[in-house]
Amino acid sequence: MARIAVIGAGMGAMAAAARLAVAGHQVAVFERAATHGGAVRRFERDGFAFDTGPGLLHLPAVYRDLFLKTGREPLESCVELSQVDPASRHVFADGTAVSLPNASRAGVLAALDETLGAGSGERWSALVGRAREAWDATRRPLLEEPLWREWRMLGRDPYPAVRRRGLFGRGKGPTTATLAEVARRELADPRLVALLESHALAYGFDPRSAPASAVVLPYMEQTFGSWYPRGGMRALADALYERCLARKVEFTFGAEVTGIVEKDGRAAGVELADGRVADAEFVVAGIDPAGLPALLGGRDPYGEDEVRPRTGPGDRAPGRLTVCVALRGAREAGAAHRTVVHAPDRAAELAGVFGDGLDLRTPCERPTVTVLRPDDPASRPDDGHEAVTLTATVAPHGPVDWRDREAAAADADRLTEIAEAAVPGLRERMLWREVLPPTDDMLVPGPALAGQEGRFLRPGNRTRIPGLYAVGGWSHPGGGPAHAGMSGAIVAGLIVNGDDWHGST
Repeated sequence: MARIAVIGAGMGAMAAAARLAVAGHQVAVFERAATHGGAVRRFERDGFAFDTGPGLLHLPAVYRDLFLKTGREPLESCVELSQVDPASRHVFADGTAVSLPNASRAGVLAALDETLGAGSGERWSALVGRAREAWDATRRPLLEEPLWREWRMLGRDPYPAVRRRGLFGRGKGPTTATLAEVARRELADPRLVALLESHALAYGFDPRSAPASAVVLPYMEQTFGSWYPRGGMRALADALYERCLARKVEFTFGAEVTGIVEKDGRAAGVELADGRVADAEFVVAGIDPAGLPALLGGRDPYGEDEVRPRTGPGDRAPGRLTVCVALRGAREAGAAHRTVVHAPDRAAELAGVFGDGLDLRTPCERPTVTVLRPDDPASRPDDGHEAVTLTATVAPHGPVDWRDREAAAADADRLTEIAEAAVPGLRERMLWREVLPPTDDMLVPGPALAGQEGRFLRPGNRTRIPGLYAVGGWSHPGGGPAHAGMSGAIVAGLIVNGDDWHGST
C-alpha cells in the first residue's frame, strides 16, 4: 500500500483517487477551494439551481465503468441518468429550426432532409460516417492509453479527406484540412456548416485552425447520446465524491498546495500553504501542467521532445459567459432541453472569440447562444417556475476585460435577447438573472484531437519526475467530464501497473 497525494478535487483527480483507493492505496486529496468537482459547478438561489459548467454528459460508459470498478453499486444506482430527446434543437440565422433526435443516425438524416432540403441529411450522414473512421483510428490512443512516447504519429490527421478532382478527372490525393475547410467542402449548405462548427466552438476550438479530426465531436454526441443526471451535472460530481469517501479517500478543503516535495530524484509529497508537509510515494497533480514548474522550484517536468503545456499569450483557452435566468411560469410541454441559436455572422463571431494574433478582441454583437432548459424538479422551486441557463463561448479575460461589470451586463442583455428564439417571452417571464463572466477556474478545455502536427494534444500523464503524474482536463486526453474520467483511469493504471503499462485491454 502506497501513500498518494492528489492535488485538486476535480473530476479527473477524483476518478484517479477512487480507482487508486480500491487498488489498496492510501489516498489524500488536497483542494484549495471549499468544495469538490472543479469546473462542474452549480449556482443556487431562491430554490433555483443551474449548472455553470458542462451541462450534459456524453460517453456515459466512462462513468459506468468507473463506478463498477470502484464498488458494487453501478452508476445508475447513484445517479438518475436520462437521455435527452431531442438531443438538440438548432435555430439557424435564416430562422430555420431543426430538432435532432438523440443517438439516431437515421433520425438525424430524416430530420435534416425534411427541414433543410433533400440531400442535406445524406451529406451530414456521409461526414459522420467518415468521422467514425477517425474515431476508430484514435479512440484507444486518445482515450484509453497513456500518451504515446512516439506521440508525433498522432500529429497525422486520421480524417479520410474526400479526394479532390484534378485536371482530366484525375484524383488528387487526400489533403490535411481544418474543420472549417471540411465543412465548406463537404457540407456546402451554410446551415450544415454552422451545425458542424458549433460543436467545435462549444469545446473552445476555432474551426479555422482545428484539425479535420474534430468531426469526432458531433460523432460522439450522435453515436453515444446526450445524457442528463437528475440534479444536474453537479449530481454526478457529488456521486463521485461520495464514492471516494466510501473508499476511504481523505479530503482536505481550503488546502492550497504550494510545492511538490522531491527526495532522491522522485516526488515524495506536497507542501501546503500553512507550512504542513504531507509525505507520499506518489503525487497526482489535478492542475494545469503549466503550473507544475512553480510547484517544483522552477524545474520543468516535461522534456523538450514531449507534448508540452502551451503557455503563449495566444494559447489561452476561450472563456464561457454564463447567464442564469429564473423564470416565472411553467416550462411548456415538449420544450427542448438544449437549443443552439446560431450566430448570423460566423466570421465576426470567430474574430471576436479568437481574434487575429494578439489583437484586442471585441465581443460579437450576436454570438451563438446555447440555451439549457432541463425538465428537472431539482432545478426549480416548484412547477410554476423554470430555471434556464444561457451560455456563449467568448474571448478569455485579458483580450476582453471581464471585470467591467457594465460591459458584461450588456453582453448578458444580448444573450437574453437572442435566447428568445428558444424561449419565447423570456424577458417578460424573468424574475432575476445572475451573470457569471468567464474566470480561469471555470474554463473547460477541449478534448485532445489528432492532426495538425500534435498541436491539439495535451501533455502526457507521465512526467520526467518519477512518482509525479498529471491528471484532468488540461492533461491527456483533454477536457470534458468523460475525458477527465478517462484521464483518471489512465493515471491509476500507470501507478498500479507501472509506467510501462500501455492501457486497457
